[in-house]
Amino acid sequence: MEREAVWGQVQLRYAELLSKWRTDLGGKKNFHNGVGGTYDCIAIMCYYDVCRDVTTFREIEEMEEKLILPTFRKLKFVDCNKPFWRKLMYKAFVRAKSGCDKWHDYEMSVAPYETDKPIYYEFTACPAAEFAKRFGFTDIMPALCNVDYASMELLHAKLVRTTTCVDGCRCDYTICGDKDPYVKEHPEYRDENGYRRNK
Repeated sequence: MEREAVWGQVQLRYAELLSKWRTDLGGKKNFHNGVGGTYDCIAIMCYYDVCRDVTTFREIEEMEEKLILPTFRKLKFVDCNKPFWRKLMYKAFVRAKSGCDKWHDYEMSVAPYETDKPIYYEFTACPAAEFAKRFGFTDIMPALCNVDYASMELLHAKLVRTTTCVDGCRCDYTICGDKDPYVKEHPEYRDENGYRRNK
């Protein structure tokens, strides 16, 4: 019964905050983050708002992982150390950019492909980050952003990131195979806010 009451509060908060913001994200034709993917992040932030006294950072991180990682687990045959898969991943990011250009939800740019270098792309606008900044949820954003690291690891890849849209002007993605020497040159750490980052 208590669970139903909490869920009711979360839904009310979700509807209230979205009505003050935007409702054009994640339609059926907008593939980015999957159908409704950005709204999933917003729903988790609303849950956090209602339950922040009784939930933990790790619980929020686990919720995001349960939403995002099943898709990547189905792709466990992908190996970003192999040129074929790395090139295919690059093409997927270019396709993602064309969707972003159409929808203007995320603003994305992708660097030209170079055979022996990591893939690089960045977001300079992120609706989830904008929502968090507007309504005061930036403290929990690391729990949502960190899943990018976990998802790449399932593809035998490594993400190297130095900043996000929440605490900087962009969210950077440098992606290489997990055996690439580039990984050792940019060791990972957790910053004071809980973000997984690289030096």
